[in-house]
Amino acid sequence: MSFGAYWRLGRAGWVLAREGALAVTEGQRLPDGLKRLVDLARLIERRRVRRTGRVERLAKALERLGPTYVKIGQLLATRPDIVGVGIAADLSALQDKMPPFDPALVPGILVEALGEERASELEDISAPVAAASIAQVHKGYLGCGEGPKRAVAIKILRPGIEAKFQHDLEAVMAWAKLVERFSAPSRRLRPVAIAETLERTATVEMDFRLEAAAISEMAQNTRNSPGFEVPEIEWAHTTRNVLTTSWMDGIAIANHAAIDAAGLDRRRIASELVRHFLGHAIEHGFFHADMHPGNLFVDPRTGAIGAVDFGIMGRIGKRERRFLAEVVYGFIVRDYPRMARLHFEIGYVPAHHSVDDFAQALRAIGEPLSGRSAREISMAKVLAQLFEVTEMFDMAARPELVLLQKTMVVVEGVARSLDPDLDVWSTAEPVVGPWVRRQAGPLGQLDKGIELVGEFVAAARKIPGLVERYEALIETAEGERARPSPWQHPLFVAAAGVALVLIAIAALVTIF
Repeated sequence: MSFGAYWRLGRAGWVLAREGALAVTEGQRLPDGLKRLVDLARLIERRRVRRTGRVERLAKALERLGPTYVKIGQLLATRPDIVGVGIAADLSALQDKMPPFDPALVPGILVEALGEERASELEDISAPVAAASIAQVHKGYLGCGEGPKRAVAIKILRPGIEAKFQHDLEAVMAWAKLVERFSAPSRRLRPVAIAETLERTATVEMDFRLEAAAISEMAQNTRNSPGFEVPEIEWAHTTRNVLTTSWMDGIAIANHAAIDAAGLDRRRIASELVRHFLGHAIEHGFFHADMHPGNLFVDPRTGAIGAVDFGIMGRIGKRERRFLAEVVYGFIVRDYPRMARLHFEIGYVPAHHSVDDFAQALRAIGEPLSGRSAREISMAKVLAQLFEVTEMFDMAARPELVLLQKTMVVVEGVARSLDPDLDVWSTAEPVVGPWVRRQAGPLGQLDKGIELVGEFVAAARKIPGLVERYEALIETAEGERARPSPWQHPLFVAAAGVALVLIAIAALVTIF
């Protein structure tokens, strides 16, 4: 690690302490030595920051350190399983509104990224309409040939942000290694792994070609889902540091007065938002993981919901999709034993625990919901309680589920701002109910059978490799001595027999 990394680490520590960010340690159990260090560092804390709230102090410290630390704070806000629920809640208050870089730099950036010919096709580029920690957005017009110009959104990476991010991440990595070396209690948080995760996430988010691919995938997934719109990609005008999409006109979803003035039904929009999010997650396992109000718009004519900024996406596998659907449906119909069995079947809860005990714990979450008004019942809070209970039963932290739950908090908050009386559970039933019933029916069993056959076929394909390894072992052990054909060896015969039996069983499962 370079001297510069430790110098930047020292500066970051000074700013954090000076701005009162160490207040996040209040009320937490710290080792005596670490507590004394924190108390000593807080001696340089500004007096005026003591009069402000904990969230504001932490946010201001990160904002003062610059865009890189704002982005780090936002990324950590999605990982309460690592940094804790309290700190994640503090970090979620960070606003992605940064001062824009000099607009005079834009023409040169576009020419360098797109080439003179493509850059010249982008006309009437406006001043920045939004500025975030790693990029800013301009409105422009794309003129190609003799056709009419099309309004486009041009997202441009901040100049030098990749190098700055890399330098700052070196400082973060230096901190992580120091913590792991000298603070044994902190090792359970795996600070080096956190730093590595930040680096990977930032690398992906700063390559706009990957964001364009995410938009394309979402458009493909939702092409038969009217009411949810994503921008179209202008691939010829998109590179690593420039993303050009169609311009999306609409009413900001937080502008309730404008929505009402357009004659739109806010209750319907709230319900549709929840259903779209759950549908994306359950049907496709791919969802927009940054659905805050600044990224959502409403078409004033149709009421369709439009989404932008696909830099942070969530992806969950078949097991996680089944988990989400079955859990939501289980709470709706109050089938706690079924939910409990699911946790054990897919391996989330170790087998040495009791299914009945776990069902009892789930009942303790679900039954208090009975008889309460829709305004009082939060799906996001119920899922948070569920994750707390699963910790008691040794369920390992699953980052993809944490990101899903965090996004659910945001989506539910936006929906309830539109309709405070929204019944999230009734809204979710038309999405999760048919999916669960389909999975339990003949088509679902057929899918499982086909998947099982695929697994068995994949296992059977490994047999030739096993035989080759066996041959190599025989050659090593016996040299050039004559030996029986490997195809006649009992190991191969047994493996082939097992493979054939498994494939036959899978075929029968598929048929019946």
